[in-house]
Amino acid sequence: MTLSAGTRLGPYELVAPVGAGGMGEVYRAKDTRLDRTVAVKVLPPHLSSSPESRQRFEREAKTISQLSHPHICALYDVGHQDGVDYLVMEYLEGETLAERLAKGPLSLDLVLRYGTEIADALDKAHRQGVVHRDLKPGNVMVTKAGVKLLDFGLAKALAPVSSATQFTALPTQAAPITREGSLLGTLQYMAPEQLEGKEADARTDIFAFGAVLYEMATGKKTFSGATQASLIGSILRDEPRAISESAPLTPASLDRLTRTCLAKDPDDRWQTARDVARQLREVDREREHPATEPVRGLRRSRARAIPWALALVALGFGVLLGRAAISKAPRPEIIRSSLLPPPGTEFFFFDANNGAPAVSPDGKRIAFSALNPDDQVLLFVRPLDSLESFAIPGTDGATFPFWSPDGRSLGFFAEGRLKTVQASRSASPPLSLADSLEAKGGTWSPDGTILFSPGGRGTPIFRVSASGGSTVPVTRTEKGSQHRFPTLLPDGRRFLYTARIGQGQSVVHVTSIGSTESREILREHSHTVYSPPGYLLFHRSGRLMAARFDADRAEIEGEPFELVDGVEFFPPTGRAVFAASENVLAYAPRTDARLSRLSWFDRTGKEVGSIGAPGMYLCPRLSPDGRQLAVSVVEQLANPPDIWLFDTRLQTGTRSTRPEAFPELNPVYSPDGARIFFSSSRQGYWNIFEMPSSGGEEAEVEFATASARWPNDVSPDGSFLLYREFSSASRGDLKLLPLSGEPRPRDFIGTTFDEDQASFSPDGRRVAYVSDESGRKEVFVARFADPSQRRRVSSDGGIQPRWSRDGRELFYLDGRTMMAVPFEAAEDVPSGPPRRLFDVPVHVIFRAFAPFKYDVAPDGRFLIIVRASDAPPPPLVLVLNWQAGLPK
Repeated sequence: MTLSAGTRLGPYELVAPVGAGGMGEVYRAKDTRLDRTVAVKVLPPHLSSSPESRQRFEREAKTISQLSHPHICALYDVGHQDGVDYLVMEYLEGETLAERLAKGPLSLDLVLRYGTEIADALDKAHRQGVVHRDLKPGNVMVTKAGVKLLDFGLAKALAPVSSATQFTALPTQAAPITREGSLLGTLQYMAPEQLEGKEADARTDIFAFGAVLYEMATGKKTFSGATQASLIGSILRDEPRAISESAPLTPASLDRLTRTCLAKDPDDRWQTARDVARQLREVDREREHPATEPVRGLRRSRARAIPWALALVALGFGVLLGRAAISKAPRPEIIRSSLLPPPGTEFFFFDANNGAPAVSPDGKRIAFSALNPDDQVLLFVRPLDSLESFAIPGTDGATFPFWSPDGRSLGFFAEGRLKTVQASRSASPPLSLADSLEAKGGTWSPDGTILFSPGGRGTPIFRVSASGGSTVPVTRTEKGSQHRFPTLLPDGRRFLYTARIGQGQSVVHVTSIGSTESREILREHSHTVYSPPGYLLFHRSGRLMAARFDADRAEIEGEPFELVDGVEFFPPTGRAVFAASENVLAYAPRTDARLSRLSWFDRTGKEVGSIGAPGMYLCPRLSPDGRQLAVSVVEQLANPPDIWLFDTRLQTGTRSTRPEAFPELNPVYSPDGARIFFSSSRQGYWNIFEMPSSGGEEAEVEFATASARWPNDVSPDGSFLLYREFSSASRGDLKLLPLSGEPRPRDFIGTTFDEDQASFSPDGRRVAYVSDESGRKEVFVARFADPSQRRRVSSDGGIQPRWSRDGRELFYLDGRTMMAVPFEAAEDVPSGPPRRLFDVPVHVIFRAFAPFKYDVAPDGRFLIIVRASDAPPPPLVLVLNWQAGLPK
């Protein structure tokens, strides 16, 4: 790089180099006038003397200036100073598509999303008379908000070189190159007409797009050759291998679309990028709305209007299941379908602590957790020959469901306990078996033994009788390890489990009930599922994998192979969202459903601003003066959340807590704004820590006993920390810790019900909190001096109470509606009924450990974590007869 940090080019101060290519050097810079970060592209000195290079540089500026599109990098300015030509562009945080593809192929969701965005951007350019001519993964930037098309330096390029002899003279080189004055573009992605020296047009970009799309879907280059000459020959002569050979469950329509893009003759390709974008959306629509279950293509309100069609679908699906069970055909047809959550709910797979669906042993039913508008997570069962799912009563908070061997009952975890329940609409109350505060899976043996992981650092796998009794450890853990996700093998004695050995690192072992010995069978950070007659399913690098598995010897046979490219996965735990029986595979596609935005709303529900870029945000808390925001941020999916501090005026943020292998959540400011209390499980259980709000050294808050605790609020005079303490006996209780003198906690509100989400009124007279004593979550207000004096203030369910800064209103959420309750300053009872303010798409994730999704600023605005996209999380994908497509 030729320029140093601090160099000024007009009003732009260079901060650090970003990268360099054949046609420029790129720097991160600060726009001193607007106080924003920009990217400055500089034509280096050795090229600035070249008229052709300067012409190409100027052409890029003119080209980008014509293009305004959300997926094309924006040009802000152009300048010349002290002999330096430069462009000022939008600064993009992320990685190039080439860098992302170095890690492996993309999920089908991302292939279709990014492909559509690139095609839309190309369509915009082509309609402005601009042909990119150098489309490749290195010229596509992947950001949290989607992709951005870069580098129009070869757009409207000079006349191509026609001498074919130059092709064979190119030296062998592993990395793709762009050669000035020779081939205009990057060889790997050039269309045949470019290689033959013919005129390029929009269809040339469509060929390159097809090569990029193929690479996104497979992780492999479309064409290959040992030398550049042989690579050119391959592009001119060969047809690429089918995408489905690399990813067997890829829709055939995507294969056809890509092959049409890659046709050798431009007349045989899609003729416009708009056609390509339309076809990609059609592939997505067909995948999302397969013909075997049209109900998925209907909005819930419309689905009720055509019961006859739904009944036919249900009958058809039931017939297919029956045929699959009795068919003698060696390779029955693979049937893909999908499953929507029940009306008014959403799947709760996209939370790290809520596991995956469970397919019954006979493959006829699926159990799953779903969140309803009252903030309840319930256990549902969907018979596959029916169009309706039903909720099992008494399963509030259910996570990690698993079936009994006879398919009549389910095991699950809720309220810090392992429980079992009948899998029916009229089930008796669940039977509580054992403590399990941070559950990580269970499995049920034919002899009535249940193996389960209670969670927590250093915990082994335990066993307990399904009828109740004492728990006994069946594995032995080493220091710092944790055993998770037990899976019984067919003999009912041996089982697999995943041993965590470090952040993002695990090993799968096999052992037997009653044995102290175990053996490693697989080194993968994943849970496993055994499927008869002999397959082991697991996650690897974003893909659902399968391997032939000899259950008698407990050994993998041969090389694992890919089933699905792009399955939902939680790196901190190693849990992927999939389940399988012999005839049914169910999985959740990888999605951006976790992404959220920090958005400002006024009292009418109008969005009036935002903080930061889209990301994964949890539990926002504004400082008392509103100038600082403390919020938990998942910077990378492989890492747990850390506390970040944002300046709400400049919208800039920095990590405050040190990167740990454990989550940091629920920041709470002291009244003077000088300290922040937060929760972390770094000790093996959830405890409370504190740090200066300016960032710096963290300290543990001292307690006499080791229990799970989360901070809720600090009293306005700074005397008490109000926190929630959890146990399986009392569930959630509210307690007070003096912040001066001897730290002796005392009870504030403690019952057999769950109390949580407490908030002091600004004058310290009252505490608002949430309790489920009525059978659903409701908001209560209690006097701080005498908490027995309390009153329910929500009328139809409520969560997440927050006070206005003057104490004259209490806000809470009723489902997705912001409510307000008026209070007089000197009164302990509301001065009027709750009233609706506005509806808002609050983003729900990490519900159990990070309940608050908004805060109220001193000026009355609401800072709310909302979905980054209006699109709902994807449904569950079902594949009937999934083993028919496996290699023999």
